[in-house]
Amino acid sequence: MPPSSHRYVCRQREADKPVSIAAQLSAQPLFNILSTTEIEQLAATARNIRVKKGEVLFHKGDPCHGFYVIVSGKIKLLFNSPGGTEKVVEILTAGQTFGESVMFMEQPYPLDAQALNESRLIYVTRGAVLQALESNPVLARKLINNLSTSLYQFFKNQEFTGNRASKQRFADYILRQIDPGDADEMFPVVILPASKGTIASHLGITPEHFSRILHELAESELIAVRGKRIVILDMTLIQELRDGGDEKCFMPLVRKSIFVSHEMLARC
Repeated sequence: MPPSSHRYVCRQREADKPVSIAAQLSAQPLFNILSTTEIEQLAATARNIRVKKGEVLFHKGDPCHGFYVIVSGKIKLLFNSPGGTEKVVEILTAGQTFGESVMFMEQPYPLDAQALNESRLIYVTRGAVLQALESNPVLARKLINNLSTSLYQFFKNQEFTGNRASKQRFADYILRQIDPGDADEMFPVVILPASKGTIASHLGITPEHFSRILHELAESELIAVRGKRIVILDMTLIQELRDGGDEKCFMPLVRKSIFVSHEMLARC
């Protein structure tokens, strides 16, 4: 992914509407405890950024002077090898933030950030954040919690990527994508947040291997697949697979068949 093939942040369209930015910031979980005055101080130097699919927000080595809040869309964080192979570290969606740790360290970005689809973000400057932290310890605790959660999940991902079989990695990933409100559904539905190739890179496997896993688990009637929609047909066995259960028990001939109609999938 050569830098010349993408536009940098300086070419991205920005909206000069601080009031609009303030309203968007106040709606974000990280900032909803701030007063109107504090929100306006953050918004005064913040920028509203829109990017198209494939556009790069920053490259490894670029200076970092703030962090991003995703208002809508999806962003992937990735490393690029000299040979052009990419390793997706994380896939982020609306409401999530990134860049905080690098901002506080005053170091250049250690990886690339690229839009997976048309996305809207708010760029919050380091100076404004430091000013808000001085007057609001609750914000400091929320930022620390955000950073700690991200670091913990990063280590968990590394554990699964390095020490677990590919199907275990897939099972862990798909279970983490279930919306909390759907966890008690008989057949929870997961909509993949990115292309199969991107998710495969995140899991440390090839796209072909990812497709084989989908096919094998569908044949074993653990899941049903329709495009980016995945219906979990047996939550217990998917959890057992994540935890290292014996794959022999997942063969379709030893399990009671579960039928999911195309009409049901279409409604998902």
